[in-house]
Amino acid sequence: MKFTGTDAYVATEDLTVGVNAAITLERPLLVKGEPGTGKTELAHQVARALDMPLLEWHIKSTTKAQQGLYEYDAVSRLRDSQLGDERVNDVCNYIKKGKLWQAFEAPKRALLLIDEIDKADIEFPNDLLQELDKMEFNVYETGETIRATHRPVVIITSNNEKELPDAFLRRCFFHYIRFPEMETLRAIVKTHFPDIKDRLLTTALTQFYEIRDTQGLKKKPSTSEVLDWLKLLLADDLSPEDLAKDSKDALPKLHGALLKNEQDVALFERLAFLARGQR
Repeated sequence: MKFTGTDAYVATEDLTVGVNAAITLERPLLVKGEPGTGKTELAHQVARALDMPLLEWHIKSTTKAQQGLYEYDAVSRLRDSQLGDERVNDVCNYIKKGKLWQAFEAPKRALLLIDEIDKADIEFPNDLLQELDKMEFNVYETGETIRATHRPVVIITSNNEKELPDAFLRRCFFHYIRFPEMETLRAIVKTHFPDIKDRLLTTALTQFYEIRDTQGLKKKPSTSEVLDWLKLLLADDLSPEDLAKDSKDALPKLHGALLKNEQDVALFERLAFLARGQR
């Protein structure tokens, strides 16, 4: 069972090593990187390549670790008891299985994605330590122990918004997805737009990296944003000359796909003004 990338996902050598090492060690793979660098998509492509069912647990600021195991609806049970509903005699009717439970009882080895774990409370990762380590948990309302039939592959993503506890990090295999270099990004683009002309792609990517390298930029455009930008360029049938024309005097063509806040737009407007003043 080895992951080598797919026809829709260009995986660098160090990324494939990280994925396969985590699978071999039977440890969660903790993936960090800039937003838009393909962390979530990695889980989709690993599941596809290894023919695994994918279970996605998208974390929010209000998410609790217990929700990944199960939730007991005591309010509904109380209401049904007041109405004389016979369902109250079986507590299982009021237990909702979480994503970990579903992964544990999957008929074949599954891939569990815990997406953007850093959005949750700081105690959230610690609350999952034993369950991810031992691959079992107790259901206190029924007295049963749920154990993984097949140990799932676990991929955890983080945008680095907050530090994760050391005890949690110790149990993970870590990989940081660096922003791709020009040739890797070119290969990524080709998987999405195989018919794009080389001259247009070279011109667009050169301009894109110049934008990313601009000093003072508040939010650097990501891989997903350059793909959106190129899709617009192709839809408008723009040429390399259209991109290069007046490049020192104006914002990038269709800049709304790349610049996502007013501070960065204002930065490029100031740079354009300074460029005109130097002529």
